[in-house]
Amino acid sequence: MNLQEIFATEIARLKSEKLNWEPKQLQGPSSNIAKFDGKKVILLCSNNYLGLANHRALKKAAISAVKKYGAGSGGVRAISGTMDLHVKLEKKIAKFKHTDAALYYQSGFTVNSGLIPAITGEGWLIVSDELNHGSIIDGIRLSKAEKAVYKHADTNDLKRVLSENKEKYKNFLVATDGVFSMDGDIAPLGEITETAQQFGAAIYVDDAHGDGVLGKNGVGIVSHFNLHKKIDIEMGTFSKAFGTTGGYVCGSNEFCEFALNKSRTWLLTGSHGPATVAASIAALEVIEKDTKLVKNLWKNREYFVKGLQGLGFNTGKSQTPIIPVMLGDSKLAKNFSNELFKLGIYGLPIVFPMVAMNTARIRTQVNSSHTKKDLDKALEAFKKVGKKLNVI
Repeated sequence: MNLQEIFATEIARLKSEKLNWEPKQLQGPSSNIAKFDGKKVILLCSNNYLGLANHRALKKAAISAVKKYGAGSGGVRAISGTMDLHVKLEKKIAKFKHTDAALYYQSGFTVNSGLIPAITGEGWLIVSDELNHGSIIDGIRLSKAEKAVYKHADTNDLKRVLSENKEKYKNFLVATDGVFSMDGDIAPLGEITETAQQFGAAIYVDDAHGDGVLGKNGVGIVSHFNLHKKIDIEMGTFSKAFGTTGGYVCGSNEFCEFALNKSRTWLLTGSHGPATVAASIAALEVIEKDTKLVKNLWKNREYFVKGLQGLGFNTGKSQTPIIPVMLGDSKLAKNFSNELFKLGIYGLPIVFPMVAMNTARIRTQVNSSHTKKDLDKALEAFKKVGKKLNVI
């Protein structure tokens, strides 16, 4: 079988099992009401938690930066692509996250896939939550370290893994998501920290879905658990609550200088252009000034999750604005999403292999710009579809 036949066979299989992705086209800004495939819908599957992707301050900053700096940076950060804007943003990140320093990457994925192999190696054991994001998994695979997996958010099992291996390895890294993107639950970072410290293990937390959401005014999971200066490495991304794009890591000055010299995804990837960097700076400034954004996000979250539960839907383990509507069957989830779209609601079906078999769901995500009218309309649509498909 030639390569094209392999591709065609696999695509046919995915389609027959309703496991293929069919991305809709966003035709305009990402906002509470957005246009997809020519239809205006209430958007319930965006990472734009604080509604900053279309914020006037971010757009103004981006336009001004293009006029002053041009469209691109002209190189990788290590050669000619470090602009004063990049340095300014890194200082803003460190201040926002209450760390000594920060380093800005092309994406959150390139942080995890490039940094984990750089900081670990032979003689290390990386201990990873079983539901960690794919970018953490790929970073571990690229490392020369050995790996072990502990049961999801189970610190007793984490302790078991570390105890069983304490004599076999020189160094340990415990890696965990802060907020788990499929279920919307929060890692027990306080307990993880206590357990890791007992074995001298370093801690790596991915705060992608905690940025702008958890902690004091959205500072993140470390703030949420009051663990400042106790976490070795925090990483996150601007592509979610901050409304732009680009990943980052933060921690000590020594760590960030090490990452700058050793992480190939930072060293060998072209740096973000001025518009993105300036908008990212503006995003942090907006959050610092407007404390209502995070408060309104949580107000909307509580209203919507109670509404779904009141209708009889199972919202799983959700503790955050990520609220899964558990359906089980993948075909059912896809059909449910299609019916919602017909009613003007865009809720994303999440199916195997992104989640375990028979745990398909509609992953809903509220944001601070949703109005009560938006959420009520969405709840009414869920009610109609749920009854039509015999879910409730």
